[in-house]
Order: sequence, then C-alpha cells, then structure tokens
Amino acid sequence: MSTVSLLIVANVVGYLLELALRPEFELSLALWPLRGGFMPWQLLSYSFLHANVSHLVVNMFGLWMFGRDVEAVVDKAGMFKLYLASVLSAAVTQLLVAGASTGQYATVGASGGVFGVLLAYAVFFPRRIIVLLFPPIPMPAWLFVTLYAIFELTLGVMGTEVGVAHFAHLGGMAGACVALRRQR
Repeated sequence: MSTVSLLIVANVVGYLLELALRPEFELSLALWPLRGGFMPWQLLSYSFLHANVSHLVVNMFGLWMFGRDVEAVVDKAGMFKLYLASVLSAAVTQLLVAGASTGQYATVGASGGVFGVLLAYAVFFPRRIIVLLFPPIPMPAWLFVTLYAIFELTLGVMGTEVGVAHFAHLGGMAGACVALRRQR
C-alpha cells in the first residue's frame, strides 16, 4: 500500500474516531496555542482531525491528486518524510501565529501536509497543467502553487477567514522545501 493511501486511511479513521469520541478526543488531539492547552503530541495529532466531512474530503482529494505523482518520484519513505515535515512545520507556524494573536482556538486538519505535497508537485512537475474547478483556468503547476501561496499569504495578513489557518498552509510549504532539499 502506498504512503498516500495509508495517510488517507489514517485521516479517515482519525475523523471517524473524532466523531465517535467527541469532544474529549478533539480537545486532547487538536493543536492548541501554547498558552491554551498545548501538548507536544498535538504537533502531529491535529493533522488527523477535521472540522467536518467537506474539510476531510477536500484535503484527502488534494493528497490523492498530487501525492501519487510526488510519491512516484520520492518513494514511500520520502513521501512520509515530506508529509511529516510539512505537518510539523505547519504546526510550528500555527503556534507562532497563535502566540502573536489573542485568539484561543484549536487547529485541525491535514492542510499543512497537503500544501507541502502540492509544493513538491510543482517542484517535480512545474510545467504540468492544472485546471481550476472555478473558474476553469488552466495554468502550469508552478504558477498555480505560486498564486495559491500569495493568496494564502494575503488572506492570512488580512485575517479575512476566521478559522482557516492560512499561515499553517504556508508553513506546510516551508516544511516541504526543507524536506526536498534534504532529499536531494
């Protein structure tokens, strides 16, 4: 079984456990700010929880769409390291951002890992065409990822979407950069 498949299964199982064991499961495994209930295991456990089914489906679709090709380049172990580095750096980034704000809310989701995989996809397949769902605009992967990062940075700075960890997404991309440099 591929690393991507294992990660998808783990995320689905995590979400099902979250549904069955709420709220205690979520309270102990979500990523809380350093001054709001943080525990070290949350640096990883948060990534297997999701806010709702659509959050899970979008993340797993992105992991499946881009992760298969990335794993074909970096192999199973490399994919695991890439994903882990992305999830951990997304968590650290989120903790830094949360520490600078007054909000005390938990972070959940695999988005940081998925954004890391997306960045790796653009590195390995920069000229592959990605077509947005809405609006249906085709563009090379490198441009898509660059614009997406700028979009995330803009939304993060503006603070327009409460509950979306835009800087964690960028942190996931940064973790992928580090992991990719170490693999070369």
